[in-house]
Amino acid sequence: QVQLAESGGGLVQPGGSLRLSCAASGRIFSINAMGWYRQAPGKKRELVATITGDDSTNYADSVKGRFTISRDNAKKTVYLQMNSLKPEDTAVYYCNAGINAGSGRFNDYWGQGTQVTVSS
Repeated sequence: QVQLAESGGGLVQPGGSLRLSCAASGRIFSINAMGWYRQAPGKKRELVATITGDDSTNYADSVKGRFTISRDNAKKTVYLQMNSLKPEDTAVYYCNAGINAGSGRFNDYWGQGTQVTVSS
């Protein structure tokens, strides 16, 4: 079975930084795009950033210039460096990855989520 495990969330003051990590494990033949999404209370889940297999990146306008997504293919891990955090960044952050677990097709997998709270 494939699992995505996030870590690195927590409480940080406005202007601070956090680094999220998400490691994929299990029966994995290959990983396509990976990304981060977030869901604030009362709101729909939204895209934060994605990164393709050839390191092409895409960001939500609200985080451009503040967040950086990266990946380590050898470790099957995706990272999200978050700088200049704002209270409106408060949300549960979810990792997502397109993974071929042996079927030849890429299916979407999600992590369990990690809470990020930006508050003074």
